[in-house]
Amino acid sequence: MTDQEQRAAAKEFAKKWRGRGDEKSDTQTFWLSLLRDVYGVERPEETIEFERRVKIGHVSFIDAYIPSSEVLIEQKSIDVNLASSKEQSSGDELTPYEQAKRYADNMSYDDKTRWIVTCNFRSFNIHDMKRPHDPPATVLLENLEKEYYRLQFLVDRTNERYKREMEVSIKAGELVGVLYDLLIKQYKNPDDPFSLRSLNMLCVRLVFCLYAEDAGVFGKRNMFHDYMKQFDAKGFRRGIIDLFQVLDQRPEERDPYLPDDLAAFPYVNGGLFANENIEIPQFTEEIRAVLLAKASDDFDWSEISPTIFGAVFESTLNPETRRSGGMHYTSIENIHKVIDPLFLDELNAELDAIRAVQVVNTRIERAQAFQAKLAKLKFLDPACGSGNFLTETYLSLRRLENEAIKIIYRGRGVFGNVMKPIQVSIEQFYGVEINDFAVTVARTALWIAESQMLQETLKIAHFENDFLPLKTIAVIVERNALTIDWNDVCPKEELTYIMGNPPFVGYSNQTEAQKLETRTIFSDENGKEYKNAGKIDYVANWYFKACQYMQGSTIRAAFVSTNSVTQGDQVAAIWKPLYERFGVDIIFAYRTFRWDSEANIKAHVHCVIIGFTVSPSLRNVVKRLYHSDSQQIARNINPYLIDAPNILIENRKKSICDVPQMSWGSKPTEGGFLFLNEEERAVAIKREPQIELYIRRAVGAEEYINRKIRYCLWLVGVSPHIIKGSSLISERVASVKDYRSRSAKASTRKDAGTPWLFQENHQPTSNYIIIPRVSSEKRNYIPLGFMTPDVIVTDSALAVANATLYHFGILTSSVHMAWTRAVCGRLKSDYRYSKDIVYNNFVWPESTAEQKTAIEQTAQGILDARALFPDSSLADLYDETTMPPELRKAHEANDKAVLKAYGFSTKASEEEIVAALMKLYSAAVNQ
Repeated sequence: MTDQEQRAAAKEFAKKWRGRGDEKSDTQTFWLSLLRDVYGVERPEETIEFERRVKIGHVSFIDAYIPSSEVLIEQKSIDVNLASSKEQSSGDELTPYEQAKRYADNMSYDDKTRWIVTCNFRSFNIHDMKRPHDPPATVLLENLEKEYYRLQFLVDRTNERYKREMEVSIKAGELVGVLYDLLIKQYKNPDDPFSLRSLNMLCVRLVFCLYAEDAGVFGKRNMFHDYMKQFDAKGFRRGIIDLFQVLDQRPEERDPYLPDDLAAFPYVNGGLFANENIEIPQFTEEIRAVLLAKASDDFDWSEISPTIFGAVFESTLNPETRRSGGMHYTSIENIHKVIDPLFLDELNAELDAIRAVQVVNTRIERAQAFQAKLAKLKFLDPACGSGNFLTETYLSLRRLENEAIKIIYRGRGVFGNVMKPIQVSIEQFYGVEINDFAVTVARTALWIAESQMLQETLKIAHFENDFLPLKTIAVIVERNALTIDWNDVCPKEELTYIMGNPPFVGYSNQTEAQKLETRTIFSDENGKEYKNAGKIDYVANWYFKACQYMQGSTIRAAFVSTNSVTQGDQVAAIWKPLYERFGVDIIFAYRTFRWDSEANIKAHVHCVIIGFTVSPSLRNVVKRLYHSDSQQIARNINPYLIDAPNILIENRKKSICDVPQMSWGSKPTEGGFLFLNEEERAVAIKREPQIELYIRRAVGAEEYINRKIRYCLWLVGVSPHIIKGSSLISERVASVKDYRSRSAKASTRKDAGTPWLFQENHQPTSNYIIIPRVSSEKRNYIPLGFMTPDVIVTDSALAVANATLYHFGILTSSVHMAWTRAVCGRLKSDYRYSKDIVYNNFVWPESTAEQKTAIEQTAQGILDARALFPDSSLADLYDETTMPPELRKAHEANDKAVLKAYGFSTKASEEEIVAALMKLYSAAVNQ
């Protein structure tokens, strides 16, 4: 179905079901009709299962389940409030979502649930199980005509055109790789930079010829193939050189005695075949065969996606990428996560409004104005690489323009000479890229995109338009975007949007040059470096440069970033200067999701997308927060990507509240020589029984969560006599001394003087709560618990000495976890808990004595529930697929007790909890 057909079907469906719907009699008819009539499922009865059995102590039935898309549906009648609880046969009070979640938790491992949809025939509440703590997205039946796409996940279909283009583009990249490998062997000095650059240019030119002959750009198909097949391997090089020369010459400048087959080629222009002094080697029979048979006869280049292929092509010929065995590209779907909310959604809505105009002349006039508007938009990608964002944006604008042309052309019948059929041009697109070859690929990808869209327009309206010679050139500048004034690329008065995917380089992985760039950029008007500028990710520089450039304009920007820019202590370091100096305002954002960026070997980067402006006139635009495939309207989006005030959580050395202080675990820095496993401990004690007193249990995050047994030599206060009297202790202490003496750090070399001690000793002298510093994001709760002072806590964990059950109950609650998820740093996507950001800035409730007692009781309930499973590790107990019901209920009881102590509703969403905590934090620090 087309977009218009699907909208019409959604409108009709909503009209049919308006004001009616009974759970028992209408559920199956409702869902079968939705899948068949709105989403085009031919046999929906084979797609969706009704009344699926599930055992939750007793046999119960799931209203509906769609296995292919992992959707569990809990259907209620039209008069049921989806937020209200109802007593179940078990006696529990559950909302429809809680009821569905219980079904999902008790389904077999093979029957996974990605989505839970609760529905009452009036609205669809969508819960994404990848983000179970986020509030549901809601689609109202009355809005289905406009928002049908938000339920597309029900059918789990991929766009076949995109899929085909991706497959062809990757295959094309593989062919280029084969040619590259064969050609590089023919160079006399393949490691010479000039030879490598020449090889890259040769490949670009060959690909353009292969595409041009298949797409009809040269005038007829197979021109390149038919011309080159006359040459044997020995003459192939000469034939290529002659062709390249002709493609760079205007017809009037050519040798009048050229052979007819060579003279038939058009003038290309654009500098692609400019008479540069590039090195072209001799061709072999194998190269000739691959080029003419596999790459020409057997492959149709006209079907490639220039968006994907540009990146695939560039990475295929990138030596570093080739060494890793990878072929990089950013999916079209992910590009649209940036450009759709930035501008494309608005343009699509505007086009839909034009289509709905009933008066023909008015519709044509508005379509003409819309086309003119598209032609005035200008776009900048200041880290454009092979141009995939620019290329996909160009394609998207041209598709919109083609829709406008349909309205104009079908209304008038002919274009005549009064208007220019195509007004959108690649000259509206600007890029900055530091790699010279990527610049060439980006320009070529845009030319291919221009050629493809011309063919699409010619299907709508016929007019005289020769693609060659190339008439338009995108402005792709080969420079370092961080060291130039972006006004030199495009004056900001002319620009409309900035977008892109700047380099991901963590501060610890930056080169000295990159660190210097960051410190230089993150400086105030007097050149003074901002606080912590040396400890922020490289991508932050593009945010700063963009804000600086956008001053006094209405430009909107959106970047893909690693999620670290919204987590931990980087948030204040990056965003405080942007707020205070430029008045940045976040207008839309995607919260953390996985950005897959490779075709051959998937490299998973956990990213966010942030759309922003500095224009005061845009502060009142509708702000959208995206959670996976759902969205919510936000009052304000702060740098933690939460609908809450712009509060920045900075490092704090002591807790903001009157609670026990948290400390690091003890830091060994000893090369592993002070640690023993179980077998080593047993052997040591057997040989030297007297040293058992000095061997202690050691626990860090890994040992605590996974029940791993580890020991250490704890020699605090032990006399030299005892150390020298044990062969095991003396040998290991000597090894520590040697290890520390060879360290590059002066402080570690200094501590070689006390090799029997951990480098840092923070061991509590009383019972303490242990908190792993890193824990899986898949857990709803970070596992924490009590330890006795004889167990040594290492620096992969944190400790709260003198803590009580009350403190344990608060720290293990959903309230504290909500705060943690919002402000903690991340290791990939795992929680990275910290005392200075998370714990010390957390506002504790002002609990009454009664509330404290209740929390102590529920906290003990959690410990008791754990004790029922002595053979299970905390990793087992807190895995969402294997968490025992007893432990889950204990945590739910504790959560309710803590929520009550704060005065929060027990139905509050995680985002509402975080927003409330941030208000409490703001009040506490401003007292």
